[in-house]
Amino acid sequence: MHVQRRESGMIKTDKRDALGLANQLYNQLALGVQVSDKLQVVHRAIPPSEAAAQLKGLMRHRYELVNEATQRKNKLTAICDELFPELVQVLKNPNLPIALDLREQFPTPQAVATASPLALRQVRRRNHPSEAEFVLLQQLAAQSIGTKDVARQRGLVLEQSLLIKELRLMQEHMERLDMEVTQIVEHSREGQILLSIPPISPMYAAAILATIGHIANFEDAGHLKSYFGWAPKRAQTGVSFDRTSLTSGGSREMKKVMYLVAWHAIKDGTEWASLYKRLVPRLCTYDERTQTYKGRGKAVGHVIGRLITLIYALLKQDDETLSHLVPGTKPPEPTLYDPKIHQQHRTGHYQPLEKRRPENRIVLVQPS
Repeated sequence: MHVQRRESGMIKTDKRDALGLANQLYNQLALGVQVSDKLQVVHRAIPPSEAAAQLKGLMRHRYELVNEATQRKNKLTAICDELFPELVQVLKNPNLPIALDLREQFPTPQAVATASPLALRQVRRRNHPSEAEFVLLQQLAAQSIGTKDVARQRGLVLEQSLLIKELRLMQEHMERLDMEVTQIVEHSREGQILLSIPPISPMYAAAILATIGHIANFEDAGHLKSYFGWAPKRAQTGVSFDRTSLTSGGSREMKKVMYLVAWHAIKDGTEWASLYKRLVPRLCTYDERTQTYKGRGKAVGHVIGRLITLIYALLKQDDETLSHLVPGTKPPEPTLYDPKIHQQHRTGHYQPLEKRRPENRIVLVQPS
């Protein structure tokens, strides 16, 4: 049920809030009282599937590790700018593994400038950096404009060494989590269905399953779009005003995930890329000066809506198949995404996943 608004002028107490929720639940579930506002309708929540229950905690912990690792990288970049800003002329990213090895063994520009060529080669991975880049690096270190304060250098060197160890530990934990998450996704029915869709990787599939929980909690694809934060909202007054935008609600993480999934689908040359190419001239405005289309986000949003609809259809069909099985019966193989069927749908040979019920017929019987 949605969050309830407290009556104005009333002092907040946990007892009063609990009583209000209990009254609403009792009225709808026990007494069957109808509610005019659809947002106030109470739905019975179905527990998440086994895979979703496992992935929920793992993915939440992974999000936290990613955020903390980003903080460490930002701090390491700031230290590099103050201690040895010329490093990025040779190593573009100061937080790459080879750059961290170099900064850990030679923390100051003076250490790099006075190091022997043999000691510098021990940091090399394969043929990078090259001999010419090592020579350039030592020249830049000898003329570095980094801080020369000895006390400040000591503090930065200590902080840099601690941050590098913390970052490596977080990256190690993320690799271990990725292995576990990939194994859970590949061995679950829902994960196999999502992985069959070309742009969805194991990490994206894990994020989707952890957010959905159980597909039976969503009445249709529109509710799933709204939950993911990709439901369109249209404002229209006659024919003079018409504007479409996204709802402000939904999961922030899933809004990012589906955006990345859509762009991967567009760049990989899938059927979604063909759909995107057809939608851009129709939905976007053409700029004669730059000779490009503007407002491509509309086409991307349409592709994301189609992807969410496909995800809902495949997961819902598999859930209905499992719900009608006799206990003890071996479940059939899940229905996966088929590019050939998708292409047939795009060319007009549409076949719905749901079986059509026989329509009622009126038979006129002639009197004998």
